[in-house]
Amino acid sequence: MDFETHTYDVLVIGAGGAGLRAAIEASAAGVRVGLLCKSLLGKAHTVMAEGGVAAALANVDDRDSWKVHFADTMRGGQYVNNWRMAELHAKESPDRVRELEAWGAVFDRTTDGRILQRNFGGHRYPRLAHVGDRTGLELIRTLQDQGVHRGIDVHMEFTVVRLLTTGGRASGVVGYERERGRFKVFSAAAVVLATGGAGRAYKITSNSWEGTGDGHSLAYHAGAELMDMEFIQFHPTGMIWPPSVQGILVTEGVRGEGGILLNSEGRRFMFDSIPDNYRSQTADNEEEGWRYVQGDKNARRPPELLTRDHVARCIMHEVKAGRGSPRGGVFLDIAWIKKRLPNAEDHIRRKLPSMYHQFKELADIDITKEPMEIGPTTHYIMGGVRVDGDSQMSSVPGLFAAGECAAGINGANRLGGNSLSDLLVFGKRAGEYAAQFAQQHKPGALDQTDIQAAVDDAVKPFDRAQTGGENPYAVQTALQDMMQSLVGIVRTESEMQQALAELASLKARAAKAAVTGHREYNPGWHTALDLRHLLTVSEAITRSAIERKESRGGHFREDFPEKVAEFARFNIVTKKAPAGSMDVRRLPNPAMPAELKQIIEDQQK
Repeated sequence: MDFETHTYDVLVIGAGGAGLRAAIEASAAGVRVGLLCKSLLGKAHTVMAEGGVAAALANVDDRDSWKVHFADTMRGGQYVNNWRMAELHAKESPDRVRELEAWGAVFDRTTDGRILQRNFGGHRYPRLAHVGDRTGLELIRTLQDQGVHRGIDVHMEFTVVRLLTTGGRASGVVGYERERGRFKVFSAAAVVLATGGAGRAYKITSNSWEGTGDGHSLAYHAGAELMDMEFIQFHPTGMIWPPSVQGILVTEGVRGEGGILLNSEGRRFMFDSIPDNYRSQTADNEEEGWRYVQGDKNARRPPELLTRDHVARCIMHEVKAGRGSPRGGVFLDIAWIKKRLPNAEDHIRRKLPSMYHQFKELADIDITKEPMEIGPTTHYIMGGVRVDGDSQMSSVPGLFAAGECAAGINGANRLGGNSLSDLLVFGKRAGEYAAQFAQQHKPGALDQTDIQAAVDDAVKPFDRAQTGGENPYAVQTALQDMMQSLVGIVRTESEMQQALAELASLKARAAKAAVTGHREYNPGWHTALDLRHLLTVSEAITRSAIERKESRGGHFREDFPEKVAEFARFNIVTKKAPAGSMDVRRLPNPAMPAELKQIIEDQQK
């Protein structure tokens, strides 16, 4: 069967911040660029990012520098980060922010007209350039305008079902239009994956419907390696009520502006548990914490601004101890600043307009007057495609990855705000090096047998409709419940082994997923195809988590509650074996240069 075919030098899959920035950079190099997006252009999950872009501009505190940012990122990642990526990110993010500004992004301003920066968890100084609490929307708007101006070809509402390789090299993709169900083939000399996260593997998540681990899974099945998949970030503050919005994010900016966490007894419990490696930088009393969020350079940050993994575990500790909120979380209170600030209500509405609107409209709560009920939500996956730190190319030649679907920069835990600068820094690098690769290689000849096999596999759910089969929604729901319960915030060997057994059963059920009707406007079909990706990433998460027999960052083992020095010396990598099973291995960390080690030591003083 002949399919509509498009040929590009560089093909970018995903139109969030990383994908748009990659497409812009590749286009600037003079190559033909195609951009595929699962939803409509401008609707990628990046628009939901609220707090800001982390970059050491030093506009609010002149003590900040790339060296401090680098050290903060490595410490937050518990030193299993790709140090080269952390170095490049810290050095290049200020230029990427200034570039956005030159392209028309309208950031909040200091009184003397510079880009304003706010406090965020894990960052030593105010570092997040922001637009109220709608920074992701402004980032996407700016990049989208720039991309449209460059004339990049965009194919919207398109889902990729298979990554094609020729002679071991990435050569294109097969996919379908979500609206009509028509299959198309894209040939390219280089492919950039920028597909975002995998939060939809869990029941409670801040991720939108697209976050089904597509890029992770496509790369894995094409022969690339996945790394750090055990490290899942559970953002400490997601909405709990009403149930229809459970998991929707409450930005860390609320705490950056002075919000505090309270248990059911009204006690500010975060002061109870300050890790030793952060004790010298963390306030031990309310007065000092307040002075910090008001810009006092001699004050230490409040414990609510510790790293996300730590705050999430502290919240769960209060809940399990019976000191949680009525609906199983804790209280986040920004209204209390009325005791400290005149016109506090106007200040909150100005600084946190989306949060005010979100709670007022969805939960009938006025955050200027009463606390929010919040709890941890699956937010981000630190793991992804293993890439070269400089070029972002995977172990499959011609296949690049950037943003959340790539691994390396974050290690065991991502600092808030680093994701948006990660998109910009490594989106640019992926586009730049993909263009170079495309200029040196022609698109590979596509194997028509592979293309037909991918299409045949994709339409199988319709064939099963006559014989009954499984409801894909039921399988997805069972998977999400299982991952939330057995491979969630707190993990044990026995529960994760049980998860592997259940994954095998869910795979068998997914192989029988059946849908009725036709390919036009068929969300059941889309869900049936998403299942393969969700099952792949769930298995990689579980097997990696079993292998890491310690607690580090976003990975907490109740049966191994302490960090183990040996496990700091390697990352865990998964790869598809020739027989189809999932291989797991330990990859030693490359040695860090002495000058970067010295920077980290200097910043710990």
